[in-house]
Amino acid sequence: MKTQNFISNFVILGGGIAGLTTAIALKKAGIESTIIEAAPEFKPVGAGIVLAVNALKAYQHLGIYTKIRAAGNPVRHLAIYNDKGKLLSKIQPGVNGLDYENLAIHRASLHQVLLAQLDKTFIINNKKTSQIKTTSEGYKVLFEDGSFISSRYLIVAEGIHSVIRRQFFPQATLRYSGYTCWRGVADIPELNLTGASETWGKNGRFGLVPLGNGKVYWFAVKNSTHDNRKYQQFGTRELFEIFNEYHHPIGSVILATDEDLIIWNDICDLNPLIHYAFGDLVLIGDAAHATTPNMGQGACQAIEDAVVLANCLQENSIVREAFLSFEKKRLKRTHFIVNQSWKMGKMAQLDNKTLIGIRNIVLRLMPESLINSRLKHVCNVTFKKLID
Repeated sequence: MKTQNFISNFVILGGGIAGLTTAIALKKAGIESTIIEAAPEFKPVGAGIVLAVNALKAYQHLGIYTKIRAAGNPVRHLAIYNDKGKLLSKIQPGVNGLDYENLAIHRASLHQVLLAQLDKTFIINNKKTSQIKTTSEGYKVLFEDGSFISSRYLIVAEGIHSVIRRQFFPQATLRYSGYTCWRGVADIPELNLTGASETWGKNGRFGLVPLGNGKVYWFAVKNSTHDNRKYQQFGTRELFEIFNEYHHPIGSVILATDEDLIIWNDICDLNPLIHYAFGDLVLIGDAAHATTPNMGQGACQAIEDAVVLANCLQENSIVREAFLSFEKKRLKRTHFIVNQSWKMGKMAQLDNKTLIGIRNIVLRLMPESLINSRLKHVCNVTFKKLID
């Protein structure tokens, strides 16, 4: 395809969780959209993800919660341990005043469920954005292969490295967190985990999340300089050497992983923006408010975006006013998540023995009621509250 004009009034740039969920939300609101995705095809790649209560409520609002629930695995509790396996903190989302348990799901499985809700003829792959131009009739999106698409309204869900955000908001900056991360999935059914956990120690963090059917999603986080390429080459042997003194079953999980499928990347977020809406264009998901993963809210906030944006479009006949309304409703909440997650990461990644000891004592003494109140503030939301 070299050129194609006005395939849709609404074009969504990006076919990740944010883009697909937004297309579903718009469809439910009676608005047809076209998704443009850079990847040549949707492949079953990636690792795991935990959908918190607020994300599950969003999918219930969209009428697809049961489908997503069937593809995932409930997470009965979330625990933090020290490197010797001593419990520091534990919460139970389905018990402590929250309406749902969290749900662990492979990203590929979530994508499959979302894709199944959409008409594939309105999804175009293998189109990597290079820039956009404003026209008298909207926008002309130019792609690296020389083709273009014209649209009246644009929803940008390209992720943290969005080309379009850089064009419209060049002062936006990424922040390197100071730590790097490996992710993988191990096939180790003998563990029979029922809850997720993180282990915090001087060598870094190690997380375990049961995906069901004997599979465990894990992540390993270590302090590092930015873009330390030696870590890109790390496999199971090197990771085992870093974490082999941590409690069972961390070493076993690492060794049970196909190292060819281990994903590595530095952890960055987006310095909070003051605008998400730019006329008839709006940023959503990581393109608008990429966050560190310490609160498990990156994808969850993108899913919230989808429902709130669709509601704004239903309430406002003028699209740019709907986009401004979306911005107003989302700035404060997403800024809070980004900033709190940043602070949590700094606390979790302490590598000084004395400071680690103090932190662990504070975690053990923290009242359960205080932990629950903070969790409810993030997760136990109603969509009436989000859209008002």
